[in-house]
Amino acid sequence: MSLVRVVLVDDHGIVRQGLRSILDPDPQFEVVGEAANGAEALRIVRQRQPDFVLLDLQLPDMGGVEICKRIVQISPETTVLILTAFIDRHLVSACLQAVAKGYLLKDADTLDLREQLLRAVHGHSAMDTRAVDLLAESIRSREPLPEQLNLREMEVLRLIAKGLTNKEIGATLHLSENTVKWYVKGILTKMDAQNRTQAALLGQERGLLQGPI
Repeated sequence: MSLVRVVLVDDHGIVRQGLRSILDPDPQFEVVGEAANGAEALRIVRQRQPDFVLLDLQLPDMGGVEICKRIVQISPETTVLILTAFIDRHLVSACLQAVAKGYLLKDADTLDLREQLLRAVHGHSAMDTRAVDLLAESIRSREPLPEQLNLREMEVLRLIAKGLTNKEIGATLHLSENTVKWYVKGILTKMDAQNRTQAALLGQERGLLQGPI
């Protein structure tokens, strides 16, 4: 089997170092690049055309679903495997729809990570059993996809992610504070979020924070 070339994408250097410590000793794998954000990841993928990208979803400049789509666009032969600490059934589904070939959690042990990579090398899906269980649960319950945010809700969500209060959002969008509260309530309901912080995090992970406000 030829050498498997891998790019590591995570905004925490210690995580990338840990992944290297797993892959570098293995003669089957070669780490050909590292990136701490989406823009850097896209540049490296364009230059190196790796076989695999191990992609964290929580990057500072780009949503995980969006970067997954862009990687496949600029390097169609590259396989994207999500490696994250964050698990959400809608996010798992969105990543797979964005052509990711696997969804792995960071607390997987060393042996399991290597085995999952090798599974992907041979054309199989690399899925943490917990992600599989979430997808199966959604299928069994016939749970609908989350309702899409409208344009105004997207604007409000982006301002929430910037840390603005309802009053500040209202001033920015020329809305009353009560109207903003109504939009925030709708956003939390549609995104199945418990609070504004979780909504902002889910918005980042689902690639909803890019665009004008």
